[in-house]
Amino acid sequence: MRQVVVTGLSPEPAPFSHAVIANGVVFTAHLPIRPDGTAETGSATAQAELALSNLKRAVEAAGATLDDVAQVILFVTRLEDKPAIDEVYARYFRPPYPSRACVVVQELVVPGTRIEVVAYAAMPR
Repeated sequence: MRQVVVTGLSPEPAPFSHAVIANGVVFTAHLPIRPDGTAETGSATAQAELALSNLKRAVEAAGATLDDVAQVILFVTRLEDKPAIDEVYARYFRPPYPSRACVVVQELVVPGTRIEVVAYAAMPR
């Protein structure tokens, strides 16, 4: 059974939860959405900072830390944004880094956003 995590992030505009826990794993996904529900549509750096900040908030609300994240999937709309995103990413995660995939997609569901972060974290014992 899944348990919804109260993250304090902006209310979900669609039928989803920002984070859930199931079988000792935190499942979470984040776009660069501000607390008021609007999207950051500026630079890749600004978008990565907000998306990863939202991820950190959700993981911590679940009772874990970014050190507990085992897998990250980045969806990006511009391959040329990857170096800027990697720079921000390295400020949030430290070695040994989580397993990670980066997928270039045509677009994301929120117009103007260029990154979505999906992560899986093991709950601490």
